[in-house]
Amino acid sequence: MAAEKQITDLIPHRSPFLWVDRITSFEDEGSITTEKLINADLDLFKGHYPDNPIMPGVLLCEIIFQTGALLIAKMVLADNGLQKNVPVITRIERAKFKRPVHPGDTAVVKVVLKEIISAVYFLKGTLRVGGKTAVQVGFSCALIKSLEDE
Repeated sequence: MAAEKQITDLIPHRSPFLWVDRITSFEDEGSITTEKLINADLDLFKGHYPDNPIMPGVLLCEIIFQTGALLIAKMVLADNGLQKNVPVITRIERAKFKRPVHPGDTAVVKVVLKEIISAVYFLKGTLRVGGKTAVQVGFSCALIKSLEDE
């Protein structure tokens, strides 16, 4: 639970849509690495290729995006996380799905900040399983005010 609290202190995502289990490394220069165990008990595997369950690509991207939100929170908003702001995806570029991810796999995600222009963060994420790249995606993210602030 300590790992989950560390994450939920930084970003607004919560179960059942929290897709990061723990932060394994963070570098001030602009990179972060996280892990997510792909639990075989997830209901989605009952319908997403039940005879050969595969983690949906959109959720693999979400793991990367949440890792990016954690990077932004740790780098820019370390004092109070994203409590007053909500990170939103503004662009997805060059998504490449190189191999399937299955129940029981542990996804290791690295996100690197490429640049910041105005209030938009440009990032690149890679998700690996067993040391092999499964997904790569470039994306941008902006912060918007939380509804609680209005």
